[in-house]
Amino acid sequence: MDEQSFTIVDYGVFSLYGILIIGIGLWVSRRKKGTRRTAQDYFLAGKALPWWAIGTSLIAANISAEQMIGMSGSGYAIGLGIASYEWMAAVTLILVGKFFLPIFLKKKIYTMPQFLEVRFDGRVRTAMAVFWLLVYVFVNLTSVLYLGAIALKTIMGVPLMAGIAGLALFAAVYSIYGGLTAVAWTDVIQVVFLIGGGLLTTFLALDTLGAGEGVWMGMKRLYEYAPEKFDMILEKGTLLIPDGSGGMKDAYMDLPGISVLVGGMWIANISYWGFNQYIIQRGLAAKSIREAQRGVIFAGYLKLLIPLVVVIPGIAAFVMTRETGTLIEPSDRAYPWLLHEFVPAGFKGLTFAALAAAIVSSLASMLNSTSTIFTMDIYKKFIRKNLSETAMVPVGRITSLIALIVAVIASRPLLGSLDQAFQYIQEFTGFVTPGVVVIFCMGFFWKRTSADAALWVAISTIPLSFLFKLTWPGLPFLDRMGIVFLVLTALAVAISLASPDKDSTKAIQLQPGMFGTGTAFKIGAIGICAIVGALYLIFW
Repeated sequence: MDEQSFTIVDYGVFSLYGILIIGIGLWVSRRKKGTRRTAQDYFLAGKALPWWAIGTSLIAANISAEQMIGMSGSGYAIGLGIASYEWMAAVTLILVGKFFLPIFLKKKIYTMPQFLEVRFDGRVRTAMAVFWLLVYVFVNLTSVLYLGAIALKTIMGVPLMAGIAGLALFAAVYSIYGGLTAVAWTDVIQVVFLIGGGLLTTFLALDTLGAGEGVWMGMKRLYEYAPEKFDMILEKGTLLIPDGSGGMKDAYMDLPGISVLVGGMWIANISYWGFNQYIIQRGLAAKSIREAQRGVIFAGYLKLLIPLVVVIPGIAAFVMTRETGTLIEPSDRAYPWLLHEFVPAGFKGLTFAALAAAIVSSLASMLNSTSTIFTMDIYKKFIRKNLSETAMVPVGRITSLIALIVAVIASRPLLGSLDQAFQYIQEFTGFVTPGVVVIFCMGFFWKRTSADAALWVAISTIPLSFLFKLTWPGLPFLDRMGIVFLVLTALAVAISLASPDKDSTKAIQLQPGMFGTGTAFKIGAIGICAIVGALYLIFW
């Protein structure tokens, strides 16, 4: 798909999308004359989000270029197995809604590092705030910008750096001014474009494979021509994929068999959905705990659909290129290639709007959460302790702008040589996630956990992960996360037991009925578990 293949209708649809998102973002951000925006307004949307806005915003924040481009690339290289990240996330959201959100909302916090000070002390808060800021700027923001710019270059011929800068500017126009209010309410519209346009791409690809016999026949042929791409549980040595440096590697290194279900992927998912600021911030902004819980269940059902949008197109691209003898390198170009070759004029504007929605909504969410952590956990704590509620807002805006500029500059040097950027994101965030899960879960559920134990876990998680990577290079990174989690848990237990205090004075008081849920949540949770179980039985 080159620039000339865009019709007037395509440009019109895409332009309408851009105008609509910016217009809604600025409209919902307006203030009544004589009023000033407070920190709660800017960072937590005035704590007024209903369940359906929470659910859609969670998905919009989650599904970005790393999924639309990166996970499609992994679908091309590995197959349906990569969908474990999506389907297991749906189950993880049940745990988040039942066990984590009630504690966070009871403590009335703004940020995850703030909770760590409430439970432990300021040292733990600062250590984790710094970790998260570095990850958000140099892993999350950079990857979304870079992968999005690859799509712009492939689809419309936009130079890479111009694409990175353009996407950054688009997200900045409304999100930096309006904060979480603008981000969350525009996300409702973004998800319509994202899922609707994404499913359209899948439909067109499968219809092409069906050769005039329909989408269902296309799906059957997809399975017939590439049955190896539909294995959810990979065996060692059965599938070789590009390693990004011209060689090949075992796909088992990315998805290590049965341990995907019982090992490190749980660590990745619990950390991401339970303790990741730009995800959990939606729950913190809910009207009530019931609205927050219904929102995460709604998001869980949307997650079940996402592999249709981001994984199946990658497999379709694999089958199409294998038939023609074409090789897509790197794998992350599979989704842009599909749009280039098979989406007809008139639909390209909508499918590209879906891709842009995924990119821009995630950028906006990450920017808002980066500014929240810096303002609350660094600036107010160390630089201006008496910072007022209204004065926090301009600090947050300036922080967002600086973070965006740094990410624009760093994106190409960091990701330019990778074959599957989605795996890069998972592996390098995985250096931090084992420690995050240990600190929070033990802080929640074991009163004896001490601040010293939490601090040592925070300090040790990255060095220990690097040590395992260097000394045991043949260990899949998901397994490494699981092992590091166990080692850090043992470390936290040992240090806590060595403390003279039997129970921490800041321990969470778990009260009867604290983890109660409504009927809608219970029914929804049973449905998600049943569907996920069935999917694994079918594609085992």
